[in-house]
Amino acid sequence: MESPEPPQSLGERERAVLAFEGRGWPSPGAKERAIREELDLAPVRYYQVLNALLDDPRALRLAPVTVNRLRRVREGKRSER
Repeated sequence: MESPEPPQSLGERERAVLAFEGRGWPSPGAKERAIREELDLAPVRYYQVLNALLDDPRALRLAPVTVNRLRRVREGKRSER
């Protein structure tokens, strides 16, 4: 019996999004400008990628502090609705 293949690692863009999100930002405007300039993504697309990463176990293994913090924020916003 063959062992299952190891899960694929995250792509370069996904790793960059996680690293980017781990940084602190003085204001939302500065962060959105940096998203465009550093990642070459529209802010809407950035947040779509980021939200998908929060449910990806590979992202949790790579950046557990960032992913868990963002999951708590997301759950807090959901419970406010």
